[in-house]
Amino acid sequence: MTYVLALLIGFIAGLRAMTAPAVVAWAAHLGWFDVSGTPLAFMGYRWTPWVFTALALVELVTDQLPNTPSRKVPIQFGARILMGALAGATVGAAGGSLAGGLLAGTLGAIAGTLGGAAARGKLAAAFRRDAPAALIEDAVAIGGALLIVAAVP
Repeated sequence: MTYVLALLIGFIAGLRAMTAPAVVAWAAHLGWFDVSGTPLAFMGYRWTPWVFTALALVELVTDQLPNTPSRKVPIQFGARILMGALAGATVGAAGGSLAGGLLAGTLGAIAGTLGGAAARGKLAAAFRRDAPAALIEDAVAIGGALLIVAAVP
């Protein structure tokens, strides 16, 4: 189950790079799961969730801007993979398998980036504009991340 949750939180990072680590950091900070004895203990520190939340809020705003580059350009894609790996590794560490979580989170981020881009493109075409598709993607990312971390053992 830990690997599935790590894969799914990685998928969320593919949708919104900073939402996944923000929600995971809040879960660790609030004691929903324990990573204190792992190399990722910093995810539960006092300021970590606030930093990731600020970055997630900036991302939610900039995603709405017309000049924001595609999530598939190397820098954007790389950031999503890194954040998926971090979030997945944190979920994995909580379940006793940091390395497995890291790998699953990385794979999830790749799938989420490519699948999210395709789904958003289809939604935007159906709505004939991007804003509603972006808002739906925001809701899926935030709601999905919350459901995922709530299920971490």
